[in-house]
Order: sequence, then structure tokens, then C-alpha cells
Amino acid sequence: MPDFRSLGISKELTEKLRSFGIATPTPIQAQAIPFVMNGKDVIAQAQTGTGKTFAFILPILEKIDLAAQHVQALIVTPTRELALQITDEINKMGQDREEVNILAVYGGQDVEKQLKKLEKNVQIVVGTPGRLLDHIRRGTLDLSSVDFLVLDEADQMLHIGFLKEVEDIIKETPKSRQTMLFSATIPDEVRNLANKHMREAKYIQVEKRQGPAANVKQLAIHTIDRAKQATLIQLVETHRPFLAVIFCRTKRRVSKLFGVLKAHGFSCDELHGDLSQAKREQVMKRFRDAEIQLLIATDVAARGLDVEGVTHVFNYDIPQDAESYVHRIGRTGRAGTKGLAITFYSSADKPTLELIEKELNIRIQKQVFESEGGKKQKIMADSDSKPATHKQTKGNQPKQKPINSKSHSIKEKTKNSKKMTPSYTKKRSNKRD
Repeated sequence: MPDFRSLGISKELTEKLRSFGIATPTPIQAQAIPFVMNGKDVIAQAQTGTGKTFAFILPILEKIDLAAQHVQALIVTPTRELALQITDEINKMGQDREEVNILAVYGGQDVEKQLKKLEKNVQIVVGTPGRLLDHIRRGTLDLSSVDFLVLDEADQMLHIGFLKEVEDIIKETPKSRQTMLFSATIPDEVRNLANKHMREAKYIQVEKRQGPAANVKQLAIHTIDRAKQATLIQLVETHRPFLAVIFCRTKRRVSKLFGVLKAHGFSCDELHGDLSQAKREQVMKRFRDAEIQLLIATDVAARGLDVEGVTHVFNYDIPQDAESYVHRIGRTGRAGTKGLAITFYSSADKPTLELIEKELNIRIQKQVFESEGGKKQKIMADSDSKPATHKQTKGNQPKQKPINSKSHSIKEKTKNSKKMTPSYTKKRSNKRD
């Protein structure tokens, strides 16, 4: 595997990477950086978590002209959260270079502050399509001299419905620009966009991301749709997660489940595309600060979500494919801590679950939700189930204790922080069920 110096990255940036504990390029970085450094357009198919951000950040930092008085690099992202993450990474790499000015442009932020920053010598702009177009129409953002255009998470950007906005933004940039497109998948609309606006692009595809981390315990619970709410409530009361993300298939189902959990007295909130940017920002801040313990979300809204302390993930609706499954349950078990991922599935969902297992070469432990006289529910082990393991692994897996807020290692990580162990006191009468 080559090192960053052999890819054309300067000693200064290489040493900065080493200070962050990054010494060896990931496969997407090793393949993409040489093409970008040589001025080639690039289409890179890579998932979140493969290191793709540095694949375009590093060459841009190497190639921008610090003395120039215009925007040289534009990075377009589907969400504010991703825009801020990229901005943070660039700031870290350029913190010893005062001449590097970067601006994050997104909805829900004070426009006047953005305008004042744009009056300065900004070389790199990172933003969401809507707010970028707002500045273009105001005449406050000139992209006529942009040298580098990056479309990050292109499939999600178009899935949200930003195709027209992305097209309008591209029209504001010169045809001489270098274009880089990064996407987890390459559906027809992404391919058409690339064919229309890129020149002899080099196509790069890294191998599919490895399966879920070994420190994330996985369970699949067989139930029916009308029993999901009761099942989820029982599991939350049993496991008492410190922080948990609950994934639903649609915005409507997110809102419906949020209403039910809130009515039962749980500390929760919702995250989906219909919320304003200001509301999304507020929800994420409350979740990061552990002011709420349960976050009900759609896949798109939670794309790139990286919050320390998430102990549990609940797939209320089964993910559509293996990539989505890995992305979802990857919200827990961060930085080597233990996590628990529970997936609900019906009989109709069984082929999807089996396909996920096959593609990831794992076997997920299965359990059955049963009702006793219509009054109480319990989770019964499926006699045919096995622990979630890679199929080629031999020997017994170590037993894992149930994860809860009292025993989970996150308590050690947060004992000196402002985060408090969550309370699951319910708004109920004193009568026994």
C-alpha cells in the first residue's frame, strides 16, 4: 500500500495526517488522489466511512492558489451535517495555514454572517444546494472562476430531489473546471449527470465495505407490523439505551412512531427531510447533548450521523439492502465501544433479511415476538437462530451481557462530561398492567 507522500501529498500535510493517527491511505484515497492530482475528472463509488473525504480534500489543499482572490473550490453536499463535517476536516488540515479560508453555506444559519465571510478571500466553499443557489441569486457568490467542483454523496443529493438545483449550480461554474463525483451507488440519474457534465472521467470503485463491526451485537426479531410498537417499547424499557437511533422507512412512519413514543413518556425526537434546517440542527444538538435518548429517523436524514454514545440501533423497518444495513447499525459501536443492533422483520421481510446475511456473509441471531393472552408480550429465542457471526468463523462466540445504561462502557467515557444517564420514567398511573 503506498503512503501519502508517494501519492503526491506534501510533507506538511502528511505530517498533519500522522498527528491525527492517519499514516496509510485507504483504498479510495490511494486510487483517487493520483487522478485528482493530475487534473482528471473522477467518479468514485465509495460508501460513507471509507475515507473518501480526504480523497478530495488533500488534493484541493495542495492545488489551490492561496494568493488568488476568488472561490477556487466548491463542495456540494446533500445535508448541513455533512457540510459541517467536511468543513471541520478541512479546518483541521489547514489550521497551521492562516491563508486558507473556508466557508460552510447551509440553511438555518444567519445569512448576514455568511455574507460577511464571503466578502473576505474565501478559497473553499462547502454547502447545500438550496443555500448555495440563494447566494448565487443574491449575487453574493461568484463561481465563474472555480477550479474544482466536488459533488459528494451524489446519489443521496438526487434522491432528496436536488437534481435541478445541482444542474443550476453547475451552470454557474466554468467548463474548464475539474469535477469530482463521489457516491455510494451509481444509479442512472447519477450516471446521466456525470455523462452530461464530466470530461473523460476516471471511474473508481472500491470493494464493498466490510460487514458490521465485531463489537456490535446483532439481533433480528420476527414480528408483525401492528405489533412493532409494543415490541419496541418493551425492548427500550428492557435495555434502557443511553442513546438510540430508531430507523423507519418513510417520513410519515417516523412522525407516527415519534408521536406514539412521546405519548408514552419517552425522551425522544424525530429527524427527517420535511423538517426545516433550523429544526434539524436543534434536534441533532439535543441528541448529541443527550437531552433526548431516542432519535427516530429516516435513512437520508441520518446519513453521515456520527454521535458519540449511541449504544443501540433499532431497525423498526428493515433496511432495503446490505449497504443500508451496515450504514444504519454503524451508528453504534463507534470507537471500539460495544453496541446492540436490533432489526424487526416480518415473514414478508424474510427474503430481504436473508439477502443481507448472504451479501455480508453473516448469520444474525433471530428471536420471535410472542403474545400471551393479548396482555403481555415477551421475546422468545428462535430455536433455529444462531449468533450473528461471519459464517467462516469457527468456535463459540463470547457471551455478551445485555447492554444498558448502567453497565455500558459509555458511562466511563462520559462520566466527566455533561451527559447524564437517561431517565425512562414513564407518564403512567400506579396501576399494574
